Amino acid sequence: MNLYKNIALLFFLIASTTGETIYAQGNLETGEVEVIKDFDARLKDTEKVVVKPMLPNTNRQTITQSYNIPPRTMQVEYVAPKIRPIAMRGDKLSPAYNGYLKLGGGVPTTTYGELAYSQFFNKQLDVGVNLKHHQANFKNLEHQRFMENSGTLNGTYYTNQGYALGGNIGYSADQVHYYGYDHEAVTFSRESVKQKFNTFDLGVNFFNGERTQGDINYRATANVYRTTDNYAARENHLDAGFGATKWFSEKHSLDIDLRTDLTTYKDSVKQKLNNFYINPAFTFHNKNIKAKIGANLASVDEEFSFYPDVEVSANIVGNKFTAFVGAEGGLEKNSLRSLSDYNPFINTFGSLQITNTDYNHFYGGLRGSVGSFNYKGQVGYKRANNLPLFLNSPADSLSFTTFDVIYDTVNIFNIQGSIGATILKVVDLSGTISVNEFDLNNQEKAWHLPALEANFTGVYRLLEDKFRLKGELYIANGVPYLQADNVAGNLNTLLDVSIGGEYILSENIGAFIEFNNLLNNKRERWVNYETYGINILAGVTAKF
Repeated sequence: MNLYKNIALLFFLIASTTGETIYAQGNLETGEVEVIKDFDARLKDTEKVVVKPMLPNTNRQTITQSYNIPPRTMQVEYVAPKIRPIAMRGDKLSPAYNGYLKLGGGVPTTTYGELAYSQFFNKQLDVGVNLKHHQANFKNLEHQRFMENSGTLNGTYYTNQGYALGGNIGYSADQVHYYGYDHEAVTFSRESVKQKFNTFDLGVNFFNGERTQGDINYRATANVYRTTDNYAARENHLDAGFGATKWFSEKHSLDIDLRTDLTTYKDSVKQKLNNFYINPAFTFHNKNIKAKIGANLASVDEEFSFYPDVEVSANIVGNKFTAFVGAEGGLEKNSLRSLSDYNPFINTFGSLQITNTDYNHFYGGLRGSVGSFNYKGQVGYKRANNLPLFLNSPADSLSFTTFDVIYDTVNIFNIQGSIGATILKVVDLSGTISVNEFDLNNQEKAWHLPALEANFTGVYRLLEDKFRLKGELYIANGVPYLQADNVAGNLNTLLDVSIGGEYILSENIGAFIEFNNLLNNKRERWVNYETYGINILAGVTAKF
């Protein structure tokens, strides 16, 4: 309503300035307004406000504020990003093959065959087979011939539970002939001088196929074999044991092994030789030092013997120069199998004795790698009780030579060394040498044991490794033997030079040729048994 009152008042003021009286119309209440003074609307003078500008404060001191924020745990869902490796170009890998075959023939009449094949099925079953045949007939001397046949089937099954079970079965037949006789004075039928060693092997093993939670590796093995010959000698053997290795910080190890070694040999008489072993050892590694501290506890016929198993090595200048010292010992069983492997012309007609060689060996040396060369040099002293010697049996001109195994206590001082190098990425060189000095308690000489042996090999690769040329030099001193007048003598020195080559015809097929004993050295390793002289073998190889 204030709006209407203001409008009415405005009309009255206007009327008063003109001298006219405004009268209300209708039923409106009438009245008069006397104007005292004319309306003069003016604005009142105001005082001017003066604003003076001011410069900003030049004090730039930072005022530190303190905040007290109570901690609060917040649940955040975080999805880890997938980091993809950057692809890098790698070296071209050589093709992988499951099988290898080598077939050849030569002169004098020689045949050779070798087959190796392995296959891994479903990442659980690993199966392999190895077959070998080697036969030669050197007709310069009657019955100077040999034949070797062997075959092995092995396999390992890895279970989902983390353990693995393996096994092997094998057979070998090594045939030689006693051709060590006076060929001008006497002749023999082949059957009367033929010797054949047949060996059947069977083994099983059990071990952890994966890393265990406690870093403990366990293993158990059992192996049996039976060896027979043409002269009614036979030998049965069982070697069984189990062990475990505990790892600390993935580099230190604690080992414990228990082993049973049982042998029964029979020709005209029956012999038994049973050994039992306990081998604890701890090995420590760090950047510059490796130390193994252990022992070999052996028992034979309820008599215990203690042997050391210790070696300490230290890096003097990185891996360029590493010094090492050690002591080891134990029992080495001299059985029909081990003795005939070393000398196939031993006498098994009723005089072979099986026994242990117990020994202690102390050694020290230096090894390392400098540039493309690696080397090892070692000196040592070994005391061996019941070391086997091979004394040629007294034989007249009408019989063939065999070797009686006799035993003696021998002190052996040994120096040995090896070296290897790769030159310009195409030449591989290697060499080994071993020198022994024997001091015997009873025998005059170390019958048929070499005092010096050296072997040097070189391989030259051409045409991007498609062609390989190989050369080899083997040296051995003349071994001592007993002459017909029972006076010690020495056989001739061996100097054997051989060369060979192999050429890759295609990705899978190659050809090879070998020229052995080019100097036609017919040195006798065993008295009256001269070596085969120059011989050639050639053939093909295949990978599949």
